[in-house]
Amino acid sequence: MRYPQGGGLTAERLCKREELRLQAAERFAMGEGSSAIARDLRVSVRSVQKWRQAWAEGGPRALRSQGPASLPRLSEKQFAQLESELAKGPAAHGWEDQRWTLSRVKTVIGRRFHVTYTIQGVRKLLVRNGWSCQVPARRAVERGGRVGQGGVAPRGRLAAARGAWLVFEDEVGFSMTPSHARTWSQRGRTPVVRVRGRSRRRISIAALTCYKPGHRSRLIYRPRRDDGWRDGRKSFSWRDYRDLLIAAHQQFGGPIVLIWDNLNVHKAAGLREFAASRDWLTILYLPACAPDLNPVEGIWSLLRRGWLSNVAFSTPEHLIRTLRSGLRHIQYRSNLIDGCLAETGLTIKSA
Repeated sequence: MRYPQGGGLTAERLCKREELRLQAAERFAMGEGSSAIARDLRVSVRSVQKWRQAWAEGGPRALRSQGPASLPRLSEKQFAQLESELAKGPAAHGWEDQRWTLSRVKTVIGRRFHVTYTIQGVRKLLVRNGWSCQVPARRAVERGGRVGQGGVAPRGRLAAARGAWLVFEDEVGFSMTPSHARTWSQRGRTPVVRVRGRSRRRISIAALTCYKPGHRSRLIYRPRRDDGWRDGRKSFSWRDYRDLLIAAHQQFGGPIVLIWDNLNVHKAAGLREFAASRDWLTILYLPACAPDLNPVEGIWSLLRRGWLSNVAFSTPEHLIRTLRSGLRHIQYRSNLIDGCLAETGLTIKSA
């Protein structure tokens, strides 16, 4: 039996697999059973049985990798050129949508290198070079440029803000209808979550994720209940944001650099006047249509995927108790808050 290289494994994994087979060969010579060897090496019994058969026919040499069964049709240099072509997107190659399928990659290989691949051959080629089939993230085409455009940040204020807390803000509304999550159920019987169908009550939450090198990351939040009146205010006013920032400043006892989106209320005249009169507050704005740069979005995702999923809320009080429970859990686990920042791809360097 010959053990060729391939199957999408890296050179490190191939070496590890060969090492396992040679360890098994030493134990075959000692007369140990297949089950014990499989358990110790953490492989299947069937694999050990195949190795034993090959060892019996050809000794330890039969368990060594014999090199690739065939030479790859595309060299490393050619695959790098293929990656450059794929990075241009399907539209650059004549397809209207933004999906790379195995059939389309096969077509690009044929056009660019005049090499014929099967569909399965294309899959193995991509997997071997670190590619996988993934669900794409969305990004708005209207997305703007860099952080900070239009913010209240004079040069002197930015210089004084060094060593400040970097604070991201976002707000969201939660309704009595819970988010969906996967759950086990008997095949053919779709699970059902009972919800209140006519409840218009919402709970708005404004949250701050706060970071400073050398300090524990923090989460500060404020809830605001819908007053129930059809014409009443259902979201935060600029005064609510002002009070939240004052509370954060009192807790930190130092300067704050606030980063948030371009919501109209964030640019209200009263809030801008308040920020201009406070030397401890610097305001910057995120690019337009860039929620993926705001770590507070990760906080909402944790709530929806965890504490809120599939919960049949009976009253608004039940909803707000659940929200507070989830947010308190996150507050005491700074690693979750740090993970939300890491998900954005942003890093904070000490001055």
